[in-house]
Amino acid sequence: MSRREKIWWLIGGLVLVFYCLFPIAWIVSLSFKAPSDLANGGFLPTQFTGQNYGDIFTGSASGLFLPSLRNSFGICLIATFISCVLAMFAAYAIARLDFPGKRVILTTALAVAIFPIISIVTPLFNVWRQIGLYDTWPGLILPYLSLTLPISIWTMSAFFREIPWEMEQAAQVDGATTWQAFRKVIVPLAAPGVFTTAIIAFFIAWNDFLYGISLTSTEAARPVPAALGLFSGASQFEDPTGVTAAAAVIVTIPVIVLVLLFQRRIVAGLTNGAVKG
Repeated sequence: MSRREKIWWLIGGLVLVFYCLFPIAWIVSLSFKAPSDLANGGFLPTQFTGQNYGDIFTGSASGLFLPSLRNSFGICLIATFISCVLAMFAAYAIARLDFPGKRVILTTALAVAIFPIISIVTPLFNVWRQIGLYDTWPGLILPYLSLTLPISIWTMSAFFREIPWEMEQAAQVDGATTWQAFRKVIVPLAAPGVFTTAIIAFFIAWNDFLYGISLTSTEAARPVPAALGLFSGASQFEDPTGVTAAAAVIVTIPVIVLVLLFQRRIVAGLTNGAVKG
């Protein structure tokens, strides 16, 4: 590229980075503003304060935020684990076995992934109330599987198709059973894809709001996204924006940490099979 083209690419990249990071910077700025400082139109607070963070950990909002944080971690980790295990077996069958309807299964999985959640929330709410799953961990884990499992099957099937079939056959020739070949040969080779799928599934479950707000009513199972919508000030005249922004910053930290720690694995998993040969 010429020097002029490099400059334009650099400017375009900076504009894109600014566009993506400005909302995050704005939320961080709000989280350090006192309630009396929220009315000013400036980007930075006139006086930095950690009062909002104190409220969500030890203050008035801790009773709502901390249980929901625990619920989100537990529910999302369990849903991600179940989704990855089930998707791993399904993707292996789709990639390795020849049976009618393979394309239909993949197409159905993709259709379920893009299906509007709002259309099934009300029937699910009524069913959950009748069978006792409303406001429970299993009552959220099962719907979360409808979000994470289809995309996990679709993603993992692509990784399993790239694994050489001859390696599994060689293990079976050496005396390994089908299960041993799958567990000791296929799964380690597919580890980058499984890890990438797990990260994506966790993010999807972590960010869900509609299921969380519709299928819970107490702190017994309410996740963080739903809890953020229920924050209120100490009185009807107090704006909870600062506390909500502080909670949003805390909720975003696990996602940022996961991406920074495992970015190489994520990139390796996403690009696996992109170039053949």
